[in-house]
Amino acid sequence: MSTHAREQLRDIIAAYVANLTTTSTRVYRNHPYAVTEAQLPCLFIYTTGDEMLPEYSSPARQHVREMEVIIEGRAQAKSDVDETLDDIGLEVETAIAAHTTLAGAAHFIEYQGCEVEIDAEHSVPTGIIRMTFTVRYEILVTAPGTPLLGG
Repeated sequence: MSTHAREQLRDIIAAYVANLTTTSTRVYRNHPYAVTEAQLPCLFIYTTGDEMLPEYSSPARQHVREMEVIIEGRAQAKSDVDETLDDIGLEVETAIAAHTTLAGAAHFIEYQGCEVEIDAEHSVPTGIIRMTFTVRYEILVTAPGTPLLGG
């Protein structure tokens, strides 16, 4: 069984942010969950939804969609947590900016903003930077698992 275009785009994004200086290979392609100290710092990549853009779509044949992607960086909440979160943000934004069409699978990926917070509810107090990106991609209605080449 093939995977949906959303999953494929998340996988492409994950490949671009794997092995960054601060988060290394600790990149997870799903919604956040409680992490151990050994898993920090890390990134979570997930989507919150997408919507069809009727002005660019042919409802019977092809959909142009915009998907919201969250890249969430987490680091242990120590005295330098703000600097660590800013480092994660810098590294992620730089990596994504170098690949604006996601290897041709999307029309574009664009940074929208970020939120920063401290989560002290878990066993490991964690600083969080939640970066939001918009991805515009295109699929055939009959083949939602095949992103059409962007441009």
